[in-house]
Amino acid sequence: MSRYSDTSTGGLAEGGDDRPGLDELEPAVELLLDDDADDDDDEDDYPDDATEEDVDLVVALYREDGQPVAVAIGVELANDLDELIAQLRRLPGDGGAVGLVSIASEFFVLVRVRGKHVQVLLSDELAANDWPIARDVADFLGSELPEDDEDAGPIGDLDIFADVGLPDFELEALCDEDDDSDALVERIVKKLKYAPQYRKVVQASFGL
Repeated sequence: MSRYSDTSTGGLAEGGDDRPGLDELEPAVELLLDDDADDDDDEDDYPDDATEEDVDLVVALYREDGQPVAVAIGVELANDLDELIAQLRRLPGDGGAVGLVSIASEFFVLVRVRGKHVQVLLSDELAANDWPIARDVADFLGSELPEDDEDAGPIGDLDIFADVGLPDFELEALCDEDDDSDALVERIVKKLKYAPQYRKVVQASFGL
């Protein structure tokens, strides 16, 4: 008998091989593949971007040396909450800045940025099923996507402007009104005392 007989047949079997075999690796591989599939599903489920025709307005408000300022900002920001927040942080507002977005006359998004403090409001949570910035707001707030047949309403910080003359109950009532979202935004702007500056910008930049 060869002196290698025992080690070639019995030695490894008795000592065991602690390296993972294919049967041990397969569940891990399947798990990784499942994770990739879930990521792909999430991407496929994400709403298509709003086009320029869909976007009613994207406007920023802030005060500089105490004076109200309204400026049109990039239409592409109507599809990306993170970029909208980043842009608002760059504005030279005395006490931060406010972003206003209206899409397809259906819903609006309000964003208020004061340093690291960010507040957001979506006028109709159902919009999160169909529009990317609305989905971004729902994700930012940690809200689950609503069912289409739910009696949905606004989500987010209804007290976003409570300290500047627009209490939460009044803002909630505005969100519930049956009117075009751009018209509702204008009414909010009037409450914030930016009406002349805002009106000039939306006429010049968005033809409203």
